[in-house]
Amino acid sequence: MQTPAKCDYERARSVDAAIASLVEHEGTARIIAGGHSLIPMMKLRLAQPELLIDINDLEELAYIERQGDEIRIGAMTRHVDLLKSDLLAEHFPLFADAEEVIADPVVRNRGTIGGSLCQADPGEDLSAVCSAIKCEVVIRGTEGERVISMDEFHVGPYVTAVGAAEMLTEVRVKVRPGAGSAHEKVERRAGDFAIAAASAGVWVEGGTVADVGVALAAAGPFTIDVHRVEELMKGQAPTEEIFEKAGEIAAEDCMPMADTRGPIDYKRHLVGVLTKRALRRATARALQQEA
Repeated sequence: MQTPAKCDYERARSVDAAIASLVEHEGTARIIAGGHSLIPMMKLRLAQPELLIDINDLEELAYIERQGDEIRIGAMTRHVDLLKSDLLAEHFPLFADAEEVIADPVVRNRGTIGGSLCQADPGEDLSAVCSAIKCEVVIRGTEGERVISMDEFHVGPYVTAVGAAEMLTEVRVKVRPGAGSAHEKVERRAGDFAIAAASAGVWVEGGTVADVGVALAAAGPFTIDVHRVEELMKGQAPTEEIFEKAGEIAAEDCMPMADTRGPIDYKRHLVGVLTKRALRRATARALQQEA
């Protein structure tokens, strides 16, 4: 039987109170929201916090709203709300693409975007989604807030830039004209972690690619941003030929490991195919040509 080690528990009544508890317990406390990643780790004794800080009462961190040229998403926003958001569907439909293939309704009703990003699981979909559309994240601590890019946020496998006495409070993404986005995933069965997945964001101006982002999940030890695709596509017309080349680059730049989901060569091939699909669909959406 898998049994977590003993620990204390408290329900935070405010963000500041949660941060104060993190400071007081000097790196031995963990924040819990949905718990679908942390609790299994505790059962396996891979995580043994002395204190769990439950932030489910912090409704002020559950929102999806537009402020000026940004969409802001609170860290306690549930998967199901990302799936159903009309605002995200209008500007960044890759969120719905991803949420439709994440786990099951039970997980989607409890799990949060903040918990998913902070877990930094290399097979997790939302990290690739947020990286591809170049989100920024807000991290709060005793010294105030800092805003960093997703490139800075991902430090390594299961490691982020959030300090022991800090918490992620918000995700921000700029709304720009000519945007399209898509997420493509192959899994062994519905709701499973990906064999491989690719997210793409494309911004088209005057018939050429003004900006682009591609990020991969389950294709290495961490979420992989394929920056060479940006170098390839910026300033170019979005053609099938350039999508093909982008897929080849993604297959080269990924770092898959052989496991029960498949061998390395198969995963590389899959990454190439999914990258092409994601770019093709993102571009069709940018040009308002999706069937």
